[in-house]
Amino acid sequence: MKDTILVLDYGSQYTQLIARRIRELKVFSIIKPYNIDIEEMKRIKPKGILLSGGPHSVYEKQAPSLNREIFNLNIPILGICYGMQLLAKVLGGKVKKTKKQEYGKTYMYIDNHKSLFYSLPTKIIVWMSHADSVERLPQGAISLSHTQNVKYASFFIPAKKIYGVQFHPEVAHTQLGLQIISNFLFRICDCFASWRLEDFVAEKIKEIKKRVKKSKVICALSGGVDSSSLAILVHKAIGKNLKCIFVDNGLLRKNERKNVEKIFKRNFKIDLCIVNASSLFLKRLKGVVDPEEKRKIIGHTFIEIFEKEAKRIKDVKFLAQGTLYPDVIESTSFFGGPTAKIKTHHNVGGLPQRMKLKLIEPFRELFKDEVREIAKILGLPKEIVTRHPFPGPGLAVRIIGEVTKVRLKILREADAILEKIIKEKGWYEKLWQAFCLLLPIRSVGVMGDKRTYENVIAIRAVTSVDGMTADWAKLPSSILEEISGRIINEVEGINRVVYDISSKPPSTIEWE
Repeated sequence: MKDTILVLDYGSQYTQLIARRIRELKVFSIIKPYNIDIEEMKRIKPKGILLSGGPHSVYEKQAPSLNREIFNLNIPILGICYGMQLLAKVLGGKVKKTKKQEYGKTYMYIDNHKSLFYSLPTKIIVWMSHADSVERLPQGAISLSHTQNVKYASFFIPAKKIYGVQFHPEVAHTQLGLQIISNFLFRICDCFASWRLEDFVAEKIKEIKKRVKKSKVICALSGGVDSSSLAILVHKAIGKNLKCIFVDNGLLRKNERKNVEKIFKRNFKIDLCIVNASSLFLKRLKGVVDPEEKRKIIGHTFIEIFEKEAKRIKDVKFLAQGTLYPDVIESTSFFGGPTAKIKTHHNVGGLPQRMKLKLIEPFRELFKDEVREIAKILGLPKEIVTRHPFPGPGLAVRIIGEVTKVRLKILREADAILEKIIKEKGWYEKLWQAFCLLLPIRSVGVMGDKRTYENVIAIRAVTSVDGMTADWAKLPSSILEEISGRIINEVEGINRVVYDISSKPPSTIEWE
């Protein structure tokens, strides 16, 4: 039996990131909606419970609540942001709207270094994101820290092992946040570090084998680390009953199809079918400019193609997809929780409601960095393991506005130049993602002593650990200058290049 930490989802965009940090410390974590039945909670037998943050105020009529029976379990509880405010209110404290909202990096001063803040310095930088704060602590509670604007930045109730923090220790922006979570797991919950991704792989292979039995599975293969790892994982479970399908939708990067065929023929003995559907996708995207509509059209068309291919194969009942948690959390509520929707991902909210194939999504609860580790465990080549994320809808969501053959060609050529230069300069593996976008505007320029009125390319390059938060990459000006110069000189139809210097949040990594 592995020690388990239960994370209750109150709607934070960072809910899964909390679970990710716990797993990083080799403790198994599971996410459930905040209104989970108490009997199910008992069956999980958690060593500790974390309450996530959320977009609500505890005084809203429809605000997610807390089942008081949770306190009868006599196990440690840690509330984060909204979770802290909810604990304070339910236990008799007072929460009110702050005079000055705190958002982003804030200095926090630690007043009590026992247990939760053990071994931490007196002053650290934390990531805040709140408009409400605790004005009066519950009976028996002791303040642990404060900020310039908030009297109670954290508290604990010694008699009940209940803790609350107003900041987000799970995000990379909080200094020593992982140490704070570690203190909760090991000093307070008495957990033992025993969870490994190797175990996850073994369990998923067993699950897939049991669920699929003798049926056949088709796998949506793109050549990226997610779908490639998925293909190998499913192949280990069912062998020759897996058929991989690569759809050339006309929205791919330069030489994408050629590279996928080359890599898989050289490294793997998997049945691979290539479907050329570029004209169909472009036809359906004609005149479409709304990003949500683009994603849904692409998602529906993907499934339509897979179902059509499935009819040619006997006994196909399943479709395997490399869906990751960031796709899920930005598209829909995870496990029934109240997480706010950001955008539809083609393989999540973009799927038709009545789909004939059953889905296999073993990575649905994982982050990209975890899948990269799984790729290494499965023995995938480095060129796949280190490959940058690429959206399922492809270049369609990197063309702001209508998708056409001409605009695809411009973006494809510019993106190839960007990738080539950052690889040559040794920056590719330092970045989480780097790509070009084609903007829906034109600008005046001068080329060859003549006036031009051409397209604008935006470059987006970010650093990140898990894709849930990201900083814009501080690329050397010499590299940016070379990228800009080559794109303008070599790609017909471009006379201006701009660089995106926004972080996530408040921006997302992709623009659409």
